[in-house]
Amino acid sequence: MTASGDSRSESGHLLANIMHFGRVLRAAGLPIGPARVLDAVNAVRAVGIADRDDFYWTLHAVFVNRSPHRELFDQAFHVFWRNPRLLERMMSMVLPSFDYPQENSQPALRRRLGDALQGGPAFAAGEQPPATEVELDAALSWSAREVLQNKDFEQMSSDEVARAKSAVAGMRLLLAPVQTRRYRRHRLGARVDMRASLRAALRSGPGIIPLERRRRHRRPPPLVILCDISGSMSRYSRMLLHLAHTLGANRDRVTSFVFATRLTNVTRHLREKDVDVALERISDAVSDWSGGTRIGSCLGEFNRLWSRRVLAQGAVILLITDGLDRDAGEGLGNQVERLHKSCRRLIWLNPLLRYEEFEPRSMGMRAILPHVDDFRSVHNLSSLEDLGELLSHAGPRHEEGVSQWLIRRR
Repeated sequence: MTASGDSRSESGHLLANIMHFGRVLRAAGLPIGPARVLDAVNAVRAVGIADRDDFYWTLHAVFVNRSPHRELFDQAFHVFWRNPRLLERMMSMVLPSFDYPQENSQPALRRRLGDALQGGPAFAAGEQPPATEVELDAALSWSAREVLQNKDFEQMSSDEVARAKSAVAGMRLLLAPVQTRRYRRHRLGARVDMRASLRAALRSGPGIIPLERRRRHRRPPPLVILCDISGSMSRYSRMLLHLAHTLGANRDRVTSFVFATRLTNVTRHLREKDVDVALERISDAVSDWSGGTRIGSCLGEFNRLWSRRVLAQGAVILLITDGLDRDAGEGLGNQVERLHKSCRRLIWLNPLLRYEEFEPRSMGMRAILPHVDDFRSVHNLSSLEDLGELLSHAGPRHEEGVSQWLIRRR
């Protein structure tokens, strides 16, 4: 990229390439829309392309607004705009290197970038890499399904995300049935149904009165899903909304809410048969997607407006959030305590629990933890299957559930 490129910026392919570059970043997972692309074009016009570093940081300032996207942008920039030092970077990948814990996300970023670049429009050079046939010996290796089961949603490629969504659509999470206040006729019931017995006596005539019995009816409790859709939960919340759609399609009495800075009831949208149509309608109805998080105020709104409507008959609540609250946990403890007292069981699903070194250090986490019955991770398909196993049993209340987790952590 030289100074002579300024004279060709209007007549050449620079503007089209910036647009294609924005499409690649969007396909790789960055939240980039047409407005961002127009801002990038105006910024490049103002700064110019005489210096490559200025061009890099101009696009970086427009397209990157979260720290996890920096590495992905860096890889995409050097591949898309043909970095002269790209050969050195590729050779460093071949040479022996040391693995550090903080670099575990790099292979996943490269896979997502490769999926975004595959089949895309022609770039400045106008040539596609030649197709090569690769033969792999799969003997004594893990199956693709087993690898997918234990892979983090954040590290999945586009194809793996599609297969994971298909697997979620086929899940059947069965809640353990509980006793209701209603009775049903049953020949082994402990109570005598007087009305049914008298009707049977009238049919059979004088003589011995046959005793009809009844017992309490058992059915799964209502299920309420409270899903965090803030920026730190965006990769997981989309997959968990697929799970909420599956649950709503397979059983009745499922109510779903999403929250970030405000609470939104999305139960009606999730009743659509097509999950893509359902998520599109949710995105249109929700205005705070990938924004900040105000867990305390959102739970307070739920307790004030919705708890009496949807928490009747001992509902089970799935609280899906990482516990990172913008208000530093202000009023959150009281709202979670009230929520816990209003339901049969409160299950907290936190993707941060996948880390072995996880500790509830934030104020929001410390406010939530004492009032939940179960504390589980939700970051891959295996954790969703564990959730199904958890829901199929009645389970303990918080004196046993969370205390056992704290003992194991110590």
